[in-house]
Amino acid sequence: MSAAAEHTLVLIRHGNSCWNMSGRFTGWTDIPLAEQGIAQAAAAGRHLAAAGLVFDEVHTSVLQRTHQTADSLLAATCHPSISRYSTWRLNERHYGQLQGLNRHEILTIWGEQKLRRWWRGYLEKPPPLELSDPRHPRFDPLYVELDPALLPCSESLSDCQQRLLPYWHQVLASRITANLSLLVISHGNTLRSLVMYLEKIAPEAISKIEIPLGVPLVYRFNKKLEVVGREWIE
Repeated sequence: MSAAAEHTLVLIRHGNSCWNMSGRFTGWTDIPLAEQGIAQAAAAGRHLAAAGLVFDEVHTSVLQRTHQTADSLLAATCHPSISRYSTWRLNERHYGQLQGLNRHEILTIWGEQKLRRWWRGYLEKPPPLELSDPRHPRFDPLYVELDPALLPCSESLSDCQQRLLPYWHQVLASRITANLSLLVISHGNTLRSLVMYLEKIAPEAISKIEIPLGVPLVYRFNKKLEVVGREWIE
């Protein structure tokens, strides 16, 4: 690996899914990419290759939209055989009872003020799923080996961040300091929470942070894992 590639982390939100395009809150629902999302991922791969960025490892959530993004992106960079890891800790924020509903339906039931607090705030979580709700992750085969006590029925952005950070500290950070160049393919809120942590953004300012679909965000770190560079690759 070249010296320029040391201490590099690239974050990317998966491409468009059908539910993204129809405005539905997806959360942990395992929705595939739309054709547009696959094309977005391939374009991101071409942009990364043109920028000279190569990777030692790819880390994704367990949800298929991140796996499909990885497939399409890596095929476009011509090194699809890279080491890949997936974890539930990179899953999207769990939206509780909002999952599967569009904004109009949510506004009709709960109103704009509550939606705004749940959607863009840091501490408030949406109404939780009942344990008997078929949307609860305890019914999903993806999590059959996970301790049920870890499975959320709703999450605030703060909850999502606290769920993510052990993976950052125990896995990603150690690999970055070992000079591995990492690509992390995750979800809008999960990446917002990581950006918030890396850039020391205050909770009251997090509502202004946006992570667009399919656009790579490159971080450069010094030996202390302090951010020394940041750029979008479009």
